[in-house]
Amino acid sequence: MTYVRPTFRHPDLPKNKIDFTKKDYEGALSTLCAGCGHDSISGAIIQACFELAIEPHRIAKMSGIGCSSKTPAYFLGNSHGFNSVHGRMPSVATGAYLANRDLVYFGVSGDGDTASIGMGQFVHAIRRNLNMVYLVMNNGCYGLTKGQDSATADNGSKSKAGSVNPFNAIDLVALSMELGATFVARSFSGDKAQLIPLIKAAIKHPGFAFIDVISPCVTFNNNVGSTKSYDYVREHIEATSTVDFVPIMEEITANYEDSKEITLHDGSALQLQKLHQGWNPEDKLSAMIALQNAKEKGEILTGLVYIEPNTNALHDVLQTSKQPLNTLKEDVLCPGIDALEALNQSLR
Repeated sequence: MTYVRPTFRHPDLPKNKIDFTKKDYEGALSTLCAGCGHDSISGAIIQACFELAIEPHRIAKMSGIGCSSKTPAYFLGNSHGFNSVHGRMPSVATGAYLANRDLVYFGVSGDGDTASIGMGQFVHAIRRNLNMVYLVMNNGCYGLTKGQDSATADNGSKSKAGSVNPFNAIDLVALSMELGATFVARSFSGDKAQLIPLIKAAIKHPGFAFIDVISPCVTFNNNVGSTKSYDYVREHIEATSTVDFVPIMEEITANYEDSKEITLHDGSALQLQKLHQGWNPEDKLSAMIALQNAKEKGEILTGLVYIEPNTNALHDVLQTSKQPLNTLKEDVLCPGIDALEALNQSLR
């Protein structure tokens, strides 16, 4: 176990705007390996939802199979949840979202669950601009089956067993941009200061929000030669900018020469400070060039990579009911024989 959490909480713990404490956003005790980066990501999700003051029952957690897909048990214990079969989480999320657009959909996946068996599902979730957060806990290996290289393992990286990966890696950040994702970011499990505002912004984004989080596997992929190890990531990390999420109605006080404010659809904002030279997060070509330049230098570009603030999510594209299906009454679902006859006449 990564940590032991006491059941007792001080009665004067800080509360958010809806009078919830952070405990209300926690889940079961983690059974992942001690030091697993996935637990740090779970902590960042808890903190982000607490600070956004989202009622836990308004969040739906989705996952597939893998170490990463176990983590929804460890956060937001009072939320809805569905653990699907391997690689099929996007289909379940799509059906749930079409049935009830009022929930916040948070999908958690891994590099195997997304970049291998679930690749086709991942592609179509992006293509449809499904309004959800899709977070990949990326460790470059299959942690549940003794550490074999996954599709995101870099060419030339060495596994704990000593074998060298001969194949090129699938870059999920570059792929998601190419496929049309409207929010694309990368972070590191050891950098909560960067990850928390990215998660908050992703939740508020009105479309498919993808976050690739490098999360070293302490058991099978934290060795010398691994490009997903803690040491390697810390030595090669390069941030696009310092990211700050500013909620709606809160004054923005940051003032930097190299800064950019991106206003989201609900009035909240992303404040980007000390922008990476030659990079514009609202220009896809600029973002892709910055990503490629970092790759050629052997750097891992983290932070917000690309965002399209004004976008149409799946419900808007399909022009579906604004009301959740489970709240529709009989007179709407079954309008009667006259409506059926009018429909038939229109098709003749």
